[in-house]
Amino acid sequence: MSSYTKRVRDNILPLSVGGTLPEAFEEWSFTERTIDHGQPTETCQLCEQEDLRYHFQIQNNLTKHILWVGSQCILKFGLSVFEDGRRLSIGEAKKKLDRLTQKMRLESCIGALETLAQAEENKILSNALSYYKSKKYLSPKFAFVVLWRLQSHHIDHSPSFFKINLKKKKYQEDLRTMKLSHVHIIWPALSTSQRDMAMRMGHTSPPCVI
Repeated sequence: MSSYTKRVRDNILPLSVGGTLPEAFEEWSFTERTIDHGQPTETCQLCEQEDLRYHFQIQNNLTKHILWVGSQCILKFGLSVFEDGRRLSIGEAKKKLDRLTQKMRLESCIGALETLAQAEENKILSNALSYYKSKKYLSPKFAFVVLWRLQSHHIDHSPSFFKINLKKKKYQEDLRTMKLSHVHIIWPALSTSQRDMAMRMGHTSPPCVI
């Protein structure tokens, strides 16, 4: 038995009725409860993977014990995920857990923007907050001001969580004419395809970006 399997076995069997892992896994389901810890500092209580930011709660339907785990364990071990009373397939479960993760990331971004708006009375920032709440993305110009001021105020945030819209021609032109130093500020928030677009426009990636 591998050390990984032993960890999972030791963590779940004492809390379950079934005597084997497949039997035990059938007893557990996702409860819809999640936690964003803000930083990747937590551990999965099932497989003991470290450096988790997000916890998903699972509960044994027979013993009522609970565990806080990473979403990958829910999918890997086929634990039940329900939607409107129907058990989802693995593919459907993944989409649901991804949606919940995106929701936590959106809430994290909005929280950072609200803190920023309180820290600095700035019409642009208050407009950016309203815009992000409504659209769930920022324009390149809004993104630059937001990420610049978040850094300046040392407000905890994850730049890669912010979404930037480059579908509109105006936003593409704004990116094209943006100063390189400004592009580097928003670079962590750009997707891979958006970074490729920026480089086709003549911009270069920031130094030391992996």
